[in-house]
Amino acid sequence: MFEHKELVEGTWPWAYQALCFSCGYFAYDQQDMLQYRLYSGFIPSILIHHLVLLICFTLALYRRITINYLILTLICELHSVFLHVRKLRRMAGVRDAESRVVKVEWILNWIMFVFTRLVSHILITGKLIKDASKFEKGIEWPLAMLGMAGMNLLNAFLGIDLFNAFKKEKKPQQNNPKRHE
Repeated sequence: MFEHKELVEGTWPWAYQALCFSCGYFAYDQQDMLQYRLYSGFIPSILIHHLVLLICFTLALYRRITINYLILTLICELHSVFLHVRKLRRMAGVRDAESRVVKVEWILNWIMFVFTRLVSHILITGKLIKDASKFEKGIEWPLAMLGMAGMNLLNAFLGIDLFNAFKKEKKPQQNNPKRHE
């Protein structure tokens, strides 16, 4: 299942369709964020993230190659569920860092971040490096490595942002003079 030929030339059942759907989702999300300015920062990492995905996914879909590799990279999107849960929780006004809901959400957020964004991407990058000589001459391997390098860098920035958000959420509770337990 994880042999080079299967990952590069093969397509698991429903993998092509799943990648098409994901590509469409990322394109819509990118357009929505640009249209309504739903991003922040001088260089918004979420827009770069979607751009890298759209370039890699579109080329792979067009050439019908490395579909399975890209399906593996989608594992990191499982963490996005918890980023959305955090956003919804905050929009609902649940912000007490000492509440059980917030603590559980942060624990799950960090577990998913480590396993889906760090561990899985390290393993995929390692597999690409190990199998470098098995790729035919062309754009597939350099594009795959460039895409993974970009995604790994963006994941590092996301980790920093997540850590800063965690510290910020904890800080008001520590400075609250009414709380002397």
